[in-house]
Amino acid sequence: LSALGLSGKRIAVIGETSVEWVSSYVAAIAAGGVAIPMDRELDVEEIKGFFAFAEAEEQRPTHVYLIGDSTCANKKLDKENPERGWGQLFRALFDETIYVDNHAMNGRSTKSFREEGRWEPIYNNIQPGDYVFIQFGHNDEKVDRPKVGSVPEVFAENLRRYVRETREKGGIPLLLTPIARRHFTPEGELIKTHGEYPDRVRQVAEEMGVTLLDMEPLTEAWLKSLGDEASRPYFVWVKPGTSPLYPDGRQDNTHLNVQGAHVISRMVADCLKKQVPALAEHLNVADIVVAKD
Repeated sequence: LSALGLSGKRIAVIGETSVEWVSSYVAAIAAGGVAIPMDRELDVEEIKGFFAFAEAEEQRPTHVYLIGDSTCANKKLDKENPERGWGQLFRALFDETIYVDNHAMNGRSTKSFREEGRWEPIYNNIQPGDYVFIQFGHNDEKVDRPKVGSVPEVFAENLRRYVRETREKGGIPLLLTPIARRHFTPEGELIKTHGEYPDRVRQVAEEMGVTLLDMEPLTEAWLKSLGDEASRPYFVWVKPGTSPLYPDGRQDNTHLNVQGAHVISRMVADCLKKQVPALAEHLNVADIVVAKD
């Protein structure tokens, strides 16, 4: 082993039967060691290969968990669905050392996301150094729907709990204010629609020392720069007869299409360059993204 440069490694000698092999392999890996089968003669390269495989398994990419609502969520592509969440396009912006795991879901709030059991598997899998992006507000505002809505005070406490629990696991929480809705007056003025909820996000970020990605004013400025008509192509505005999913057309001023999600995902990435440089080092933003296959 010394001649192979493997001295100091923990070795499990595995028996000849499959039961012995599996039980010994599991025990070795659980102990942080390497399992090598000894039921046949192995050459040097095979032995080195076992260690190379084990080391590759240990190189888990840093996870970036996204939790939030429809503006961030992945969308099904059935019937040429035009809707996209910004988180759906976020994964392609990083190199292979970062894994973006988007758990955001349409219609969810700080309350319903937890009560439906969506937070538990994330919490259980957070490893030290992982990031959790927390962006809610659109649905918490709907206080007339008890299963979803939360008054601002409860909304803030729900955010605090997500932050505390992320830190319990050694994770790094980030708070994001909700993106602006595309609501213009007839005179072309953009209307704020989130009430005091963005301020509650800012408040929690300040009191708990959490990095804040303040997406509300950034997206407001973007929409204002475009104006009413020119901003429509970034949202789910569909003409009748052009989408199998919406045969009668649709005018949606909340949800993004692929162009809008493209812009917002890169807007979030730009925020990281200033506020989370350790994560921004792994950005690999391309003009065009295609599947590996």
